[in-house]
Amino acid sequence: MLHEFSRTELLIGAEGLRKLAQSKVAVFGIGGVGTFVVEGLARSGVGKFVLVDDDCICLTNINRQLHATRKTIGRPKVEVMRDRILEINPKAEVTIFQAFYLPDTSEGIIANDYDYIVDAIDTVTAKIDLVCKAKAKNIPVISSMGAGNKLDPTKFEVADIFNTSVCPLAKVMRQELRKRGIDSLKVVYSKEEPLKPVETENSSCSLHCVCPPGTTRKCSTRRQTPGSIAFVPSVAGLIIAGEVVKDIVFERV
Repeated sequence: MLHEFSRTELLIGAEGLRKLAQSKVAVFGIGGVGTFVVEGLARSGVGKFVLVDDDCICLTNINRQLHATRKTIGRPKVEVMRDRILEINPKAEVTIFQAFYLPDTSEGIIANDYDYIVDAIDTVTAKIDLVCKAKAKNIPVISSMGAGNKLDPTKFEVADIFNTSVCPLAKVMRQELRKRGIDSLKVVYSKEEPLKPVETENSSCSLHCVCPPGTTRKCSTRRQTPGSIAFVPSVAGLIIAGEVVKDIVFERV
């Protein structure tokens, strides 16, 4: 009998689908990268999700975030992404945390039964803490490096963090993880040199903030808002989804 994942089954077999259906994957950061991670995992047949993000969808998310449309502006990102998963696969189990992940807010969010953790957060402190806690619990983790201020999606690579170059975020992560005794971390990063955003008075978030009501961390508080485009963070997210699926199906972790 044909089903929604029949074409996937032709590639990975019924046993591969079973492994994915029984897996629980936690995605931290449901933005430009994270939404495409979730999309790729949901359409591959992953059966259990945990979504973590405190943000609500903003008008400025429409250019790159999968869940962002005129109809979803103002809604919590985790709620919209949960609904999208269930439209793809009604049998999926989805737990959401509308929370900003930081070391002092992590209690109760990272569970021992996660089969994989995806770090798609854009805050360095949170990324480092999440990776360290995942490693301490022996949960496989993959981390997204910088996807902002980039234009070339063909420059992304999968590598260990200590084999990366060019990416400024990866450099900081290498330094901080080394201090904490972490000797390996799978990442997706770009070898493209970051571009300098061309901010004008009309395009400045700090001068014309349109964050929806209830937003706790407004873009106007950022030191600098990175530029972004549809086809860069999406590619990073789908690469990450592919790594998670292959690691689970072929038991590479």
